Amino acid sequence: MSERSSAARIVALLALVALTAPQHGCRRESADRKQTITLNYAIFFPSSHVQYQTAEAWAKEIEKRTEGKVKITLYPGGTLSKAPQTYQAVQDGVADVGMSCFAYTPGRFPLLEGLDLPLGYPDGKTASRIATDMVMKYEPKEVAGAHVLYVHAHGPGILASKKPVKSIEDVKGMKIRATGLSAKIVEALGGTPVGMSQPETYEALQKGTVEATFCPIETLKGWKQGEVIQSVTDTSAIGYTTSMYVVMNRDKWSALPADVQKVFNEVSAEWVVKHGEAWDQADEAGRQFIRQLAPPREILSLDADEQARWVAAVQPVLQGYVEMTKANNLPGAELIRDIQARIAEAKAKGE
Repeated sequence: MSERSSAARIVALLALVALTAPQHGCRRESADRKQTITLNYAIFFPSSHVQYQTAEAWAKEIEKRTEGKVKITLYPGGTLSKAPQTYQAVQDGVADVGMSCFAYTPGRFPLLEGLDLPLGYPDGKTASRIATDMVMKYEPKEVAGAHVLYVHAHGPGILASKKPVKSIEDVKGMKIRATGLSAKIVEALGGTPVGMSQPETYEALQKGTVEATFCPIETLKGWKQGEVIQSVTDTSAIGYTTSMYVVMNRDKWSALPADVQKVFNEVSAEWVVKHGEAWDQADEAGRQFIRQLAPPREILSLDADEQARWVAAVQPVLQGYVEMTKANNLPGAELIRDIQARIAEAKAKGE
């Protein structure tokens, strides 16, 4: 073989390598782009509930903004994890994302129990903003087991009962469904708290296991509980809330590319308000729902003097929380002051 022929072959071989190498790289890059991050999402709300639908819209928005790189499948109605076990399920990796209530696991979130105190929350949007801001500000160790995406919270809790409640005396001895700190509110008012999640409450009211429930008024439609009560008492003077976390498994979060994490953060920040607005819209729908039942359920108001009695009655709940957090070296008093300041600011602005 001549030197000229050998040189030609070497040149041809190098040219072939140069042509094929970039094409191989492109194929690998294309495959990487097409790889989808699939996540499951445990949520205790049924698929018919507005909060499930709002969560579903969050998932779809993330899929849209990541151009299909992320796909989130929701499991409603506690099918992937029951409400009280959801945080642990996310921490253990059974669920990638989960939504539930801090109040469903009493004692596990000692500082954040303060979010639910009867501080006079005016509406769900205000409660959701405050709850998220407080979690992000204080970053308590109790939520270090998962990555917090955001928090939302319902509007002021009311008392829905099987018989009219017109004064604090009517509460005495009444068995009332309550969770977390709302159970302490029941005790402060002289009632008997019975702990259970929302999915259990309809049957409990129907069978008379409980005689009333503390809840946002939306629950009377969202969980159909208006069908098994007869009266609603507006107790917004002691407007407590139930704050709900949306958390993600820490390993799954850490494995997300930076650009995808950015999308999660941006969408989650927007959805705090969307969940709050959904709560408020659902509250109004709840009022309309019970008015349209046969017979319509009555909504009772407390006069100013009676409201003052209820407010005074629950003060030991706030004090008990402060003492508990102080004993555990937690900034409970500071948290309450922050929340009260934010509520006052929101009311002053008419938000």
